[in-house]
Amino acid sequence: ASAAIRRYVELGNPLNATALNAIGTSYVCLLNATELEAIHPPSLKLASLDPSACSQETKNILYEKAKKAFFDQRNSPAYYELILPYLGGAPAADLKALSKDNVNMNMSTFVTLRRDSLMSLTPQEVQGLLGLNLPELAQWQYRAPVREWIQVQKQSELDQLHIGLTGGTQEGYINIVTPKFPALSSAPLGTVAMAFHLLPALLLSFLMVSILS
Repeated sequence: ASAAIRRYVELGNPLNATALNAIGTSYVCLLNATELEAIHPPSLKLASLDPSACSQETKNILYEKAKKAFFDQRNSPAYYELILPYLGGAPAADLKALSKDNVNMNMSTFVTLRRDSLMSLTPQEVQGLLGLNLPELAQWQYRAPVREWIQVQKQSELDQLHIGLTGGTQEGYINIVTPKFPALSSAPLGTVAMAFHLLPALLLSFLMVSILS
């Protein structure tokens, strides 16, 4: 299949909507970076692709193509459904923007987001993304990648979600360091030996002062 696609492109044929639908979800992951970059963004409006099983590089490229393809509907309620199959390649900035649109992202999509993008989200932004599906986050709190996300959040902010998430970083603790004075037995042997070596001289000085006084 990969050889057939490559030969098709080498002959100068475009990766238009017809070609993309022929390739379909089954073979879209076989496209290399050069072939992906050759896709004309508007072609994605008429193609039905699901790159969720592809490499991260493929997801990233297709997301940027899809973003351009559906840009004219960015402010439309339909935008989320159009861009949804490609969100696995979305950068953090775009997810933060979506969090303000009440998209009610489901958990199956959330856990397949780009890892670096997911880790950049705050609890409030995750709440904005998941919306009505937020309670399901608690069911994933001991599984990757949600567990790793929880561990880099402030526990106080996780508590504000009111869904029982635990494992975030704690705040409000002050480490007080108290000075410790070692006992004679814990002093270095050299120090102890020096003390005993000087003891006779100290006693002698004390006696001389006593006699002269």
